[in-house]
Amino acid sequence: MNPINILQFRELSHIRIIRKLRTLSFLLVIIPIIFSACKENEPDPPEEKSGKIILNFIHQINGESIQFDTLKYINAAGNPYLVNEIQYFVSDITLFNNNGTEILIDDWKDIHYVDTDIPDSHRWEVFDKIPEGIYDSINFTFGIPEGKNFSFMFVNPPESFMFWPEFLGGGYHCLKLNGKWLEEGQQIQTTPFDFHLGRGQIYYSYPDSITGFVPNEFNVSLPGSGFQVISGQIIDINIVMNIENWFQYPHTYDHDIWGGYIMQNQEAMQLVNENGQNVFSTEFIN
Repeated sequence: MNPINILQFRELSHIRIIRKLRTLSFLLVIIPIIFSACKENEPDPPEEKSGKIILNFIHQINGESIQFDTLKYINAAGNPYLVNEIQYFVSDITLFNNNGTEILIDDWKDIHYVDTDIPDSHRWEVFDKIPEGIYDSINFTFGIPEGKNFSFMFVNPPESFMFWPEFLGGGYHCLKLNGKWLEEGQQIQTTPFDFHLGRGQIYYSYPDSITGFVPNEFNVSLPGSGFQVISGQIIDINIVMNIENWFQYPHTYDHDIWGGYIMQNQEAMQLVNENGQNVFSTEFIN
């Protein structure tokens, strides 16, 4: 190939490369425009129709708001008593839709702490959007489920004060209901009681040889808790703790028998567990 032909060949090759680069540049510009135009023509997905719920925790005795630190109540066993404070956890709140689906409240938090001394804890503005529909019932776990109830997961008070001693199984209390009662034969002098529920113990020999632990959290199926969610609506739901039922159904709980401290007494805590499943009811504000 003579020198002229070589130069011509190089020029032709250069021209072809430039043309290909121009074609590629054109495609890089036009393809996103085409895809963008296609997307603009696609209809937006329909917005999910949903509402919100707010859970309010109410504490009553015999249908009336509790009066703390007042010796005015008598339980089913005939024990005059008063209540100083109540603290507990509720978790894994589940809404059962009548179409067969279930909604677990867990988008922001799945464990809520309630403390009668902390008014802000009585109101839980649930973060989750609740799909529009009719719901048959509300369930929740009283306490923290065994698979989630680990020691030291709460590092700050007040939740951290709910710890359950490590040597008794660790994790956290389900319930602290603290008060006083008049022991049989007493007229004035009251005796403190710690009506506490948490992990129970199985003993080989009391009090040192623990061979196993018993989870004492329990499921609550709220009676009469069906409701309807309409898009954009906020529903207030009162979850009422009927405190007298801790002591009367299905078992009559007698402070004179069980004493003031039951953390290491699984037999007593089993009564508390079974009675607790009948403690809660619901009210709808709107």
